Amino acid sequence: MTASVLSVRNISKQFGGIRAVNDVSFDVQKGEILGLIGPNGSGKSTLFNCILGQLRPSAGHCQINGQSTDGVRPADLSLMGVGRTFQQLSVFPRMTVLDNVILAGQEHEGSMLSRLFGKSDAGLTDKAEQLIEFFNLTPYRDTEAGSLSYGQQKLVDAAMAFMAGPGIVLLDEPAGGVNLTMLAHLKERLMTYNREHGTTFVVIEHNMEFVMSLCTRIIVLAQGEIIAEGSPEEIRANQMVIDAYLGG
Repeated sequence: MTASVLSVRNISKQFGGIRAVNDVSFDVQKGEILGLIGPNGSGKSTLFNCILGQLRPSAGHCQINGQSTDGVRPADLSLMGVGRTFQQLSVFPRMTVLDNVILAGQEHEGSMLSRLFGKSDAGLTDKAEQLIEFFNLTPYRDTEAGSLSYGQQKLVDAAMAFMAGPGIVLLDEPAGGVNLTMLAHLKERLMTYNREHGTTFVVIEHNMEFVMSLCTRIIVLAQGEIIAEGSPEEIRANQMVIDAYLGG
């Protein structure tokens, strides 16, 4: 059996008397695009932060390629082959698109000494320009990121997440605030990258149509627990999911 890229085992997270996540377990295989959905307050973000080591679970553990993520710093997580995007954009608005993407990859190249005395771009310009072209951002290469539309900044954010060549990328509400045209472009780029590189994706999202058309498998959370898991078609037809979203 192929080892899982991401393994989540019996994760629970409690805040005082409130259990935000309750005994959640699942695996993600290489090359899979997994959607993690649920109504507001279902525990999605708390679970994501437990996976990424930003919250210490009350019980259970997470592993990426067999390594625990418990308490791992973001920089070290990246060295483990993990990329991520955030609900809130992580771009630097006064820096150009190119400099943003280069900066995202600099800490993964060479030693501290080589970064201090080597090339100012750590030799990353070519790689950054390839990603900028991939996300159709070449016309904005030298534009300050803060002057771009919100959707374009989401593309910059995605390019930054891929600079270290991650094996798995966790996307936190990539569709939030993005217009339909830009959203279709983002989805197409993510699917192409997955197909060409075999990169694994885990996507938290509220936009059901985006998730249904992007993901190969979907897990549904409600009140901190998994209530359904399956293909997009199975999830669409699941009465428990319909009830959870419609308050039935």
